[in-house]
Amino acid sequence: MFVYEKKLQYPVKVANTNPRLAMTILTQYGGPDGELGASLRYLSQRYTMPYDELKGLLTDIGTEELGHLEMIGTLVYQLTRNMSVEDVKKAGIDSYFVDHTAGIYPQSAGGVPWSAGGMQSSGDTIADLTEDMAAEQKARKTYDNILRLSDDPDVNNVIRFLREREIVHFQRFGEALRLVTERQDKRNIYAVNPGFDR
Repeated sequence: MFVYEKKLQYPVKVANTNPRLAMTILTQYGGPDGELGASLRYLSQRYTMPYDELKGLLTDIGTEELGHLEMIGTLVYQLTRNMSVEDVKKAGIDSYFVDHTAGIYPQSAGGVPWSAGGMQSSGDTIADLTEDMAAEQKARKTYDNILRLSDDPDVNNVIRFLREREIVHFQRFGEALRLVTERQDKRNIYAVNPGFDR
């Protein structure tokens, strides 16, 4: 269980309307390397994690990713809340607008709806932690690309904060993987999943 505070982990206050940028940032809401998939990945993997401290790590990071999802949704909302029909047409987001108006819908920047098919929860501790490290690096890369496309300092401050958290998560998952490796039987890398070799 966790305590929900009615404030974002980092303040989001965007002054300018920019629906084109919003549709780019939306990929971190529901895209292949976004916060929705990350939160569900870690909160699902925790059930088969054999070590309590690492189960706690997955729960903590998965919960934090839900907070990041809220921040991305807030960014997208603030970038689109005052858009006019002319803004919609100029940004080229007519198709999105027809289906969702200014609603926040989980999809990639290319318009592909979110799917659980893009995340993994294998039940194998090493595979899952390796997947988690890769996922954090892919999210960091996506934030790097958003920063390359954005010239809005209000947006960039938030994106930089989120990017830094991806790096911290990558480091924590790396430490977790080292811990698991140290605890394993050196002759059998599947010692954390003993039923595998039967």
